[in-house]
Amino acid sequence: MSIINWLEKWYESNCNGDWEHTFGVAISTLDNPGWHVQFNVIETIYEDVIFDDVIIERTDNDWVHCKKIEGNVECAGGPKNLGEMLEIIKKWMDKNKPVK
Repeated sequence: MSIINWLEKWYESNCNGDWEHTFGVAISTLDNPGWHVQFNVIETIYEDVIFDDVIIERTDNDWVHCKKIEGNVECAGGPKNLGEMLEIIKKWMDKNKPVK
C-alpha cells in the first residue's frame, strides 16, 4: 500500500460525521523550503499514546523533526522528506495499534 493510500484510509477511518468537522490532517509547505505535516489525533485511538520525538539532521535540505503537541503529531522536514514524515507517523501508529 502506498503512503498516500494509507493516509486516505486512515483519514476515512476516523471520519464519523463529527471528527472531520473539527479535526483532521494538514499538509503545507515551509519557506525554508520544506514541508509541515499535522495529524490531529484527538478523539482517535492515538490520542493518549506517547510519541517519542524524532530529530534527524542530515543536511540543510534533508532533515525531519516530529513531535506530539496537544493532540497533534507535527512534523517538519526538508523539501524531499514529505514521504519520510508520513512513514514515521504510520510506523508509530502501526506500532501502537490496539490489539483486537
